Amino acid sequence: MIVINKVLLSVTQVFNRLASAAVIVMMFLTCADVILRFFRCPIPGTYEMVGLLGSIFVSFSLAKTSLDNGHIAVDFFFQKFTPKLRRTIEFGNCIICTILFSIITWYSFLYGIDLKTTGEVSMTLQIPIYPFVFGIAAGCGMLCVVLMLQLSQLFSSQGTDS
Repeated sequence: MIVINKVLLSVTQVFNRLASAAVIVMMFLTCADVILRFFRCPIPGTYEMVGLLGSIFVSFSLAKTSLDNGHIAVDFFFQKFTPKLRRTIEFGNCIICTILFSIITWYSFLYGIDLKTTGEVSMTLQIPIYPFVFGIAAGCGMLCVVLMLQLSQLFSSQGTDS
């Protein structure tokens, strides 16, 4: 299990670095476009690129954020529950999220195949859209792996409490 955790941590760190790079590119592209607009020379397709990079940013950062328990949570009421009830709620939440993101992964993959088959491209820059949809599938798929690992850890910890 320790080896799986280490491999998963390193893969999620790579995904997170790609998400960070996407944010940096989005930031520089937006700033450059705003500055160049002042000189009446905007960068064509900036809005398009920011949207496509945003899909990479969001989907590739999900797994590492979940692994680090970095998502926003309402702890005020949750901390008042008994430890057993908290684990039960976490377990149920993990199951629901795993199912949801498995469905998102599957349908994103199918949609990416459809976009590749039809040759769909972005409107201004004519960039193929399917790699970004496959990126969403990869990011959500990695989140599913993290959630399944967390689910197994919750399941094994519940078994030792009884």
